[in-house]
Amino acid sequence: MIDQLRDLVAGIEIQPIAVLDILLTALLIYGLFSLIQGTRTVRLVIGAMVLYVIYVAAQALNLRLLSGILQTGAVVGLLAIVVIFQPELRRALERIGRVGSMGWLLAPSSQRDSRRVATLLAHTAITLGAERIGALIVIERETGLQDAAESGVMLHADLSPELLQSIFSPHAALHDGAVIVRGERIVAAGVVLPLTETSVPRERYGTRHRAAIGITEQTDAVVIVVSEESGSVSLVERGRILRTPDEERLADALTALLRTTDGGSRAAGGLVAVGRTSWDRGTRLRRLHSRRAAAARIAADPPPASRVE
Repeated sequence: MIDQLRDLVAGIEIQPIAVLDILLTALLIYGLFSLIQGTRTVRLVIGAMVLYVIYVAAQALNLRLLSGILQTGAVVGLLAIVVIFQPELRRALERIGRVGSMGWLLAPSSQRDSRRVATLLAHTAITLGAERIGALIVIERETGLQDAAESGVMLHADLSPELLQSIFSPHAALHDGAVIVRGERIVAAGVVLPLTETSVPRERYGTRHRAAIGITEQTDAVVIVVSEESGSVSLVERGRILRTPDEERLADALTALLRTTDGGSRAAGGLVAVGRTSWDRGTRLRRLHSRRAAAARIAADPPPASRVE
């Protein structure tokens, strides 16, 4: 038995091109499933797989009528796939187009001024949050947002805290929409963003957060969300949300994200790495403050000297 297994293994010839073919196929399947993970498209894929199993069973049982109906439906289904999976197809082509992008060569000025823009936006967002004024600021990176900008009012104005506060004022006509920032200019205001198809708890996230997740799922944009109810400020990138309780942490996270590109130089994990760094820094600061407070209490109230009897 062992000799037969040895002969069987010895007879198998593994070619490098076959291994490469398997790896690329597995990578393609993984990419397709990562695109539809957490969306309503998963149910559609399951339904298509069930119909395919029924078709295979009909072929095996020689059910000609059912097989013919399923074959005819498959022709129509190929056209329907393009319509049904349009968001996922656009998202996939968008990610493929960003691979190996040379955006860092095309827009060096925006890379150099990222710290100033991040500081200005962070100050504005924290100010709006303190006044309980809702805001949605979309920062364009490598993926163009001209299509989304045309759904609002084109401004092409210089970026300034006063203009942003005027736009998001509750009595302003454009306060309900989003603002698109490109470099150091405000491209458009009152922009309507697509809502996310991912299942998110609606009792926790409102329309602004769902719109921020939706645009970051389709593009590489970074979005600042200011909650009107709680005044909290969040940073959204690639469908992930990071709470930024203070201005310094928000400015640091924005700077890190605006200085990175999708061509392989992005900090590991994107917003996840930024959030982890900010959390570690906040933890160290809290520990340092607690140690200083304990030392101050000991210095103000020294322990009584022990008596020697």
